[in-house]
Amino acid sequence: MKRWLPTREQLLASRWLRPVAHRLQDEHLWHLDRSSVARAVGIGLFFGFMLPFAQFLFAVVTAIFLRANVAVAAASTLVTNPFTFPPVYWLAYQIGRWILGDGRGAVVAQALEAHVETLAAQQGWWQALWQSIQSTGAPLVLGLAVLAVSSSVLGYFVVWLLWRPRSHPQTPPPGT
Repeated sequence: MKRWLPTREQLLASRWLRPVAHRLQDEHLWHLDRSSVARAVGIGLFFGFMLPFAQFLFAVVTAIFLRANVAVAAASTLVTNPFTFPPVYWLAYQIGRWILGDGRGAVVAQALEAHVETLAAQQGWWQALWQSIQSTGAPLVLGLAVLAVSSSVLGYFVVWLLWRPRSHPQTPPPGT
């Protein structure tokens, strides 16, 4: 796991973290222990799903204040990346639409698909995708909030339950 996490030096060199770099000197923010890693995974997953920008920065700052492992929090935000972005946002929209009980879902989906195709022809795929995401509004935001909170809680408890503290072999008392 350590080989995938950013090193302390890499994080301290980040221009985005300069305002809080002096706080990153605390050794407890770098230890891999059960509670610190569980908090870090929860923080990283929350910001990874909730924010479409500056996830890394918000996760690291929150990890500093909650005394979680900074590198794990930063790495956990990578749950959303250019490859997972479309399915995650589609799922979030579906969850939000289901919660809001929008019965017009099929009509909205068809209209949105036609809109994206038209925009793609006029402006290009990236701009069309961004505009279609903006037009989804409340269902998307609600779905992202549900994904962020549920994955954060689930990630915390999965790490907490699966992380088994190492038991040290009992050494006999001296003189026996």
